[in-house]
Amino acid sequence: MNFDAITIRDIARELHLSVSTVSKALRDSYEISDKTKKLVLEYAQKNNYRPNPMAQSLKKGHSKSIGIVVSSIDNQFFSQVINGMESEAYSQGYNVIITQSHESWDLEVQNVNHLTHRAIDGLLISLSTETNDVEHLKKLQSQGLPIVFFDRVSNEIDTHKVIVDNLKGAYEATMHLINSGYKHIAHITSSAITSVSSERLSGYKKALEDSGMEVDDRYIKFCTHGGQAMSEIQQALQELLDLEVKPDAILTAWDRITTSTLSLLHKFNIKIPQEIALLGFTNTLLADVLNPSLTAVQQPAFEIGRKATEMLLSIINSKRPVTEFETVVLPTELFIRNSTARQIAVK
Repeated sequence: MNFDAITIRDIARELHLSVSTVSKALRDSYEISDKTKKLVLEYAQKNNYRPNPMAQSLKKGHSKSIGIVVSSIDNQFFSQVINGMESEAYSQGYNVIITQSHESWDLEVQNVNHLTHRAIDGLLISLSTETNDVEHLKKLQSQGLPIVFFDRVSNEIDTHKVIVDNLKGAYEATMHLINSGYKHIAHITSSAITSVSSERLSGYKKALEDSGMEVDDRYIKFCTHGGQAMSEIQQALQELLDLEVKPDAILTAWDRITTSTLSLLHKFNIKIPQEIALLGFTNTLLADVLNPSLTAVQQPAFEIGRKATEMLLSIINSKRPVTEFETVVLPTELFIRNSTARQIAVK
């Protein structure tokens, strides 16, 4: 059996039929005899014929489905984003198909290809931590597939994007630590190639510089898989603890890195915040009940998902080609709790 997808033209050539006849036979047209239909369908099934989703969408109109690519649905941030996407999609009569990249570029490409073969009308995507090459998305956009980025975006593709003010969020978080009296503030983040990591690192550095404090690269650690691998976070934390002058505070830049760092500090019997304060980007619903309660930068995840879906559907439903695009930047919010409480730390 041939597992490489064939086209209508391939079938027509092999069976010595016209392309029009094959097309009509596959659509069960009354114009084609049962004998010819049987011949075409049997050949198509044996040779792995799959309809072109782009062509089908053009012929049939909308499939009323949109594809979503996130890193992991067990991440509180992304699960809340998806809730926003579903809410907006369902309200406009669309269904969603959700896939996970697990921070893998290869899996991201596979997922996107799978979604397009499901004849989706558009794609919502947050890039994996490995994604530096977006040719797979450029190709699909050039073929007419509407794409909207959220959270982790690419500047190589001109389309709508929904992000948060990562620089300001990290800046305000770092300034809170500085104003609380912490002197040696470390930063644990994800892959350096992601837009989110870059922006949050810039906010961290700017706060230090504006406060007259040195930016020391030894206090900056990258976890290239975005917290998917606990071993990476543990190594980053251990390297910080092995410094001659250990950090007295840590700013963590990703949801899973934040909660894992909290867990590891407990594992290492390090008192929070007495020995090391912890402030992280996280949308965990448990921040108030953790031990200690966690000072956190929270993102408007539901609104990110809702707005990104609204913008994607505006492209899908537009009667004219969309050539002007917008980047929506939503604010973060800092919730101050016990994990950075200086009055506890100095006891």
